[in-house]
Amino acid sequence: MSKNPCLLRTLPVAFGITILLMPVLFSTHPASGNGHSGKVPLFLEEFIAGNALQIAASRQLILATNTDAASSLVMVYLLEKDRRAWKLISSPFRATIGEKGFASMDKKREGDGKSPTGIFPLGTAFGYAHSVPTKMPYRQTTGNDYWVDDVHSDDYNKWINGRSGTTSVEKMKREDDLYKYGVVIEYNVNPIVRGKGSAIFLHVWRGEGIPTLGCVAMAEDNILRLLGWLDPGKRPLIVMGTESQLHSMGSR
Repeated sequence: MSKNPCLLRTLPVAFGITILLMPVLFSTHPASGNGHSGKVPLFLEEFIAGNALQIAASRQLILATNTDAASSLVMVYLLEKDRRAWKLISSPFRATIGEKGFASMDKKREGDGKSPTGIFPLGTAFGYAHSVPTKMPYRQTTGNDYWVDDVHSDDYNKWINGRSGTTSVEKMKREDDLYKYGVVIEYNVNPIVRGKGSAIFLHVWRGEGIPTLGCVAMAEDNILRLLGWLDPGKRPLIVMGTESQLHSMGSR
């Protein structure tokens, strides 16, 4: 059975109760640029100032963050740079990450149940339909498409057509529709380091509060609006980590 980080597991009842008790701040909002523009929170302003060089070429940022490295629940902030200023383009919305939270910087490993920490480009959008409303490069998945998570394979952390004898792969066209819409997070791609983690995506969640084993999952309407907003000409990046990890990224 695949050990891919995007396979999901059901949470204990206690976590479900915790989700119900969370404040209104965590209500889901559409990832749309219409109807909302706001001041960037202070901790994000500090991240932007501390990482000016790393994000200099980008005009779109997705930030998936929380305050507890062990938590699988994150808030997603969408920022766009207008002339010289960064602005929120929607209310933040809830998403989930790896069931064991965020890995420390450069400590993500295959099968550890954690999401990587860092700043990563966004690559190909994908899904089951022939096309979706997005400016991102898009690839329709088929029943013969797989992502390799076999650390011994020469195709490790690559999308392949046909299994070609690989022992462990992730199906890109799943029966549960988790990959009905998605975007590749370009983690561990240049160069690919075997065992450092594979198949990290943005994709549809199984249900509110249910974690992944490494990907960032969200409600279907949020990822659809995200796809409609993303523009490769603006070199979108995703930033992943706790607020404290974001604060320390600029010192590296």
